[in-house]
Amino acid sequence: MKTIKIGYLPLYIKLYDDSDPHYRDPMVAHMQLLVSMLEQQGLEVVRADVCRIKPEFEAAAKLFNDADVDAVVTQHLAYSPSLESIDALLSIQAPLIVFDTTPDYELIARAADYNGIDQNHGIHGVQDMCNLLKQHGRSYELCVGHALHSDVVLEVAGCCRAAAAKKAFQNARVGTVGGSFDGMGDFFVSPEYYRESIGAEVFSMDADTAKRYVSAVTDEQVEQEIAWDKAHFTDEISDRENYRKSIVSGLAVRAWAEDNRLTACTINFLSLDRCGLPKMPFAEASKMLQRGMGYAGEGDVLTAGLVGALHSVYQDTTFVEVFCPDWKEDVLLMSHMGECNLDLAQWKPTLRNVPFNYNSCGDTAAAYLCMRPGKAILVNLAPMAGKYSMILSPVEMLNAGLEYGAYRNEIQGWCKPAKPLRTFLKEYSLAGGTHHSAMVYNVELAEMETFARMMGFDVVIL
Repeated sequence: MKTIKIGYLPLYIKLYDDSDPHYRDPMVAHMQLLVSMLEQQGLEVVRADVCRIKPEFEAAAKLFNDADVDAVVTQHLAYSPSLESIDALLSIQAPLIVFDTTPDYELIARAADYNGIDQNHGIHGVQDMCNLLKQHGRSYELCVGHALHSDVVLEVAGCCRAAAAKKAFQNARVGTVGGSFDGMGDFFVSPEYYRESIGAEVFSMDADTAKRYVSAVTDEQVEQEIAWDKAHFTDEISDRENYRKSIVSGLAVRAWAEDNRLTACTINFLSLDRCGLPKMPFAEASKMLQRGMGYAGEGDVLTAGLVGALHSVYQDTTFVEVFCPDWKEDVLLMSHMGECNLDLAQWKPTLRNVPFNYNSCGDTAAAYLCMRPGKAILVNLAPMAGKYSMILSPVEMLNAGLEYGAYRNEIQGWCKPAKPLRTFLKEYSLAGGTHHSAMVYNVELAEMETFARMMGFDVVIL
């Protein structure tokens, strides 16, 4: 997982310093507490000096842009005139997260003996600044509450994680092996549109490149991979030769991905015989997901890039397909031929030979597993006319299924949507959901909504 680096921008007013340079001391002390609380959430914080006037805000914006932070969190220590900060705020390249909070939890009960107004009036500075941001069309996230008596610090940290995922998606480097699946149109985007609309770059492995990387794989590397497999899988391989060839394919793709600094990859199994790989490398696809890369099947660069971006921040992420309904139990089978994040396995994955007649490469090998139970969000990115919709569905992955995988030749996971199955499937397709998605365990729905908003996607909640 990537380190999430944020800028922290404290806003203040020069008028108070001119009157009493120590007036700010308790507000600064409270700010230090808030920063430490965010650091405890795993964030690396780049701190600007307390900013009051235009040159100070401009220096802070340059600091954050030069540091290439994932997000900038603002905090009003007191009221701060918005015309002093607005130009600098508009120049900040990272998403803005407004932390609207004050030191004291209660005022009215202490009104007789304590003038809390002095330290707790930053909220109208927030109102001034947000109005200017809206006037200039600059988006921002707003997190409101007392740090010790609400979950607002967790909310700020969640927005920062969403911003890091946004940045990762916009900088995605997605490899495609075998091109797109002929006739499969729901998730298809051209490399040119992908770059224009998201920022992601697509890299293709052609036949000459594949052959070069395949020929570079050594017997020693294959033996090392077999040893790794023995340590991590239940070995039921019967055809050792096809298994070894699948390893060669996987190692070739791995080396190509490393050389091109890919963040995600997709493989079209139909075209491997034309591409130059000896076997479909199912096990390597699962290992990619475990290592932190994105993956999607059938040449789906869009979902692969999405999975990679989310996985860079949320470790328990994988590629999934909604495969079959169980109408009686009101659940869905999440499945695919042989690709899943190995860290999500409920039991030790089983390594088996795979009968495979979809291309001339023939039988291969895969590591089958059943996805573990837990709360998750199904995340689907659907291309629309000139835009994208992100469909977010809170689900429960059930403690169900077979240790060796469905039918002994598929990945499996049993998913219960928040809505009745008939309603969910109807609303999902009315929203235009595609048949490839990401599954993210242990994440709040609000965080995924924030990610979608930051990306500029329409959001549909099911």
